[in-house]
Amino acid sequence: MNEKIKVKNVILRCGADSLLPLMLVYMLYIIFHGHLSPGGGFQGGVLMAAVVVMLYLGHGYETTTRVLSANLLHGTEGFASIFYVALAMLGVAVGFQFCQNILYKHGEIGELYSSGTIFWMNVTVGLKVLTGVGSIGLLMIGLANEKE
Repeated sequence: MNEKIKVKNVILRCGADSLLPLMLVYMLYIIFHGHLSPGGGFQGGVLMAAVVVMLYLGHGYETTTRVLSANLLHGTEGFASIFYVALAMLGVAVGFQFCQNILYKHGEIGELYSSGTIFWMNVTVGLKVLTGVGSIGLLMIGLANEKE
């Protein structure tokens, strides 16, 4: 009976190790290409929930909390919030409206960096949602682990 549990853990760990890099790349792709295609910062950040769950299923609670430190996630979320407000105020600083795209003349249409300020706002929203959802996922896993 105990051997079946060990085999199951090995299968879960190998599956998680093979899927995690693909999940992370896909999450970053959705965040960085949000201004060119459907998706964006929020959708890419929410994919972090799947990364947290996969890491927990494959490696357990201790490894998950060690890799995704709650203090680091909270600090990064604060940085992303401040950076978003700074980008939004950039329009006001040069005499335009709040959240106005002032760097739109840089880049070619369809390229990764072609939308000016919108690209950077999309990335900061992705970072904010990523860290927020990651923190919530860690909290939920911690509460579930506490009952066991």
